Amino acid sequence: MRMWRRVKRRFGISAPRLAVRPHIPWYLRWSMTVPFLVASLGLAWWAYGSGLELAGFHRSEAQQELAQLREQVTSLSTENTQLHDQVAQYERQIQIEQASNQEVSRQLKVQADENVGLQEDLAFFQNLTATHGKEGELGVHRLRLEHDQMPGEYHLRMLLVRGGQRAKEFVGSYQLVATVLENGQRTTRMFPQEASGNAQFQLGFKYYQRIEQSIQLPPDAQLESVQVRIFEQGAREPKVRQSVNLS
Repeated sequence: MRMWRRVKRRFGISAPRLAVRPHIPWYLRWSMTVPFLVASLGLAWWAYGSGLELAGFHRSEAQQELAQLREQVTSLSTENTQLHDQVAQYERQIQIEQASNQEVSRQLKVQADENVGLQEDLAFFQNLTATHGKEGELGVHRLRLEHDQMPGEYHLRMLLVRGGQRAKEFVGSYQLVATVLENGQRTTRMFPQEASGNAQFQLGFKYYQRIEQSIQLPPDAQLESVQVRIFEQGAREPKVRQSVNLS
């Protein structure tokens, strides 16, 4: 009974309908579908562009403005580079001018110091001429001891003067005896070791001689004072002794 019902249901009036469709090759189906898709995309792109134009956005104008902005950026970058180069050039010129001004200021200071020194020398020699000293008398004047630029270096200046107008030429040498504080101990050092052992310390003048002498000590040594000893040629004892402290 059940078997009969199944056969009747499959082949009877209530059986499902049979659809017969023609077979279409895939390339024919794609040839009909692709134009429709292209047309749909073109329509969508046109609708998108029309919507932008209706909203006030014009693509050609935007591209033109974008190109102008790019040109402005390029121009500003070039101008910025040129300005940077000009600023660097002006900075170099300012540095050169500052160095030149410093050099001029230094030269002016040196000339001013020399002028002051010459004025002091003039006043000194005027006073020395006015006060006639003993004939042939030897004196040490304007004795100064100062720090030099480098550690352990010192500079000594003095002016040797002989009194009288008919004094004979003085021939001899000088020696510096330095009092030095080193490692907590006070010692003495001589420059040179022998009174007449160095041509740099030789003397030969008639009325006056200006002397400038550098003293070199270890950096950790401290110079306290210097005694100047003037020896006449052939003499073993100094003719003049005079001391000066470090200023």
